Amino acid sequence: MTTSHYIGFDVHKKTISFCVKTAAGEIVEEGRIPAERGALRSWAAVRPQPWRGAMEATLFSGWIYDTLKPYGEQLEMAHPAKMKAISAGKKKSDTIDARTIADLVRCNLLPACYVASPRIRELRRLLRYRSLVVSEAVRMKNKMAGLLMETGALYVKEKLHRKKYFARLLEELEEVPESVIDLLRLSRGALEMFECTQKRLVRELLADPELTERVERLMTIPAVGEITALTWALEVGDPQRFRSSSDAMSYCGLTAALKSSAGKQQRGPISKQRNRWLQTTLIEAAKLAPRWNLQLAALHARELERGNRNRATLAVARKLVAYLLAVDKSRQAFQVRAPSEESTPKAS
Repeated sequence: MTTSHYIGFDVHKKTISFCVKTAAGEIVEEGRIPAERGALRSWAAVRPQPWRGAMEATLFSGWIYDTLKPYGEQLEMAHPAKMKAISAGKKKSDTIDARTIADLVRCNLLPACYVASPRIRELRRLLRYRSLVVSEAVRMKNKMAGLLMETGALYVKEKLHRKKYFARLLEELEEVPESVIDLLRLSRGALEMFECTQKRLVRELLADPELTERVERLMTIPAVGEITALTWALEVGDPQRFRSSSDAMSYCGLTAALKSSAGKQQRGPISKQRNRWLQTTLIEAAKLAPRWNLQLAALHARELERGNRNRATLAVARKLVAYLLAVDKSRQAFQVRAPSEESTPKAS
C-alpha cells in the first residue's frame, strides 16, 4: 500500500526550505529549492510518493501555492497569526520551521486559512490597487489646498477641485510665487491621472460577467454602492465559508476582542485581527447608509440615543454585514421583511 508523505515548506523571497516526513515522523528528505516556477515544477514532478503539504501565508505564497497544488494530494496555507508553534522554541531556522510545519500537517493540527481562487485574487489585486490610487488622489487634493493656504490665496473649498474653477483660480491668483503656480498645475495633472486610473480599474473589474452579476445582486441592498459591493465580493471570496453573520463580522473587524477564563469574560477594543480593506470600506459605508436605508436609519437613531456616535456607526456596519452575507449566500435580491417578521435580514 502506498503511503503519503507530509511536507512542510518554509517560503522566502529567493529560496524555499522543505522537509519531507513519513506518517511516523521520520525525516525522509530535507533541502532547499530556488523560488522559481521551473525549479518547483521539476522538484514536484519527481516526488516518489503522494504527498500532503503546507506553507505559511505570506505576501508571495500565492504563486507558490498555485504552482505546487496540482502535484500534491493536498496543499494548505497556514494562518500566520496562529502559527505560534514556529516562534515558540528557543532555536529558529528555516530547517526547523519546515520540520514544524510538516509535523503540524502530519498530526492534522495545522491552522489552515481560506485561499481564494486565482481569479478572485487577480481581481482583488486590481481593487486594492484602486484603493492606493484613491488615497494618493486625496493626498494630492490636500497638498493643493495646503499650497494655497501657505501663500495666503483665497479660494472656495467646495469648488477647488472642479476643473473650470481651478483654471479660473490660477488666472486670478495675485502675489503668489510662480513656483507655487507650477506646483499647482503639476498637482492638478497628477490628480486627473489618478481619477482616470481608478475609473479604468473599476471598468476592468466590472468587465468580469460573474463578478458583475454578484455586484448587481449586492447593490439591491439600499445604501450598498458599487465599491462596497466590489470590496465585499472580492475580499470575502466564497461567502459559504462563514457559518454565521457573527463570523463574518469578526472577519471584517467589527467585533471586540474577548478573553474568557474561570467564568469571567473581558471585552477589549475592536480586534486588530481583521480584513482591513473590508473594515475601512464598511465603516465608511455605515456613515452614509442611514441616509439611504430606513431600517439602518432607525438602528442608527436607537444607538445614538445611548450617546456614542462611534458605536452607532459600528452597529450600522454590523447590520450591513448581515445584509450582505444573506444576499450573497442565497444568491437572491434583497427584500425587506415585513414589520411582523423577525428583524434579521432576508434575501428572497
